[in-house]
Amino acid sequence: MASSMGGMFPGQQPPGSHPPTGPGGPGQPGLLTGPPGNRGANNTLVDELEASFEACFASLVSQDYVNGTDQEEIRTGVDQCIQKFLDVARQTECFFLQKRLQLSVQKPEQVEKEDASELKNELQRKEMLIQKHLTKIHHWQQVLEDINVQHKKPTELPQGPLAFLEQASANIPAPMKPN
Repeated sequence: MASSMGGMFPGQQPPGSHPPTGPGGPGQPGLLTGPPGNRGANNTLVDELEASFEACFASLVSQDYVNGTDQEEIRTGVDQCIQKFLDVARQTECFFLQKRLQLSVQKPEQVEKEDASELKNELQRKEMLIQKHLTKIHHWQQVLEDINVQHKKPTELPQGPLAFLEQASANIPAPMKPN
């Protein structure tokens, strides 16, 4: 998988490849190249994504915006930064989806291995979740049993009109003998 994504970072190219022209051939945006004039020679999608992400935060904490009084201008500037970030994020996602498609065509067994691995991880996660729930169920069952035992104790006491007085008098200490 790593070899299929060669050229993702600056200075990286898969062995024996030609200068990047994008995953689909000339004219399609790739990680290193894109529409003419959109990216510099050494600027990648990852660099652009990082720069646009930083620009989003910079626009929010910029002194121009903090001291500015025109709220509409501030909102427009922030919206533009966020929109640029979203656009670059979509381009990056598209790049990875195209690489995933290429991988599925060239090495379908690799995709199946990854899918099987993901399913195993999901099963392990769900087993752990089931165990966690079972532990909670056992805990609450014990709490309910304890409550049931406490409610059964009063029924074991003598019943009748004077049962309450008998119970209360049993707790009173015996009178002391005078000296």
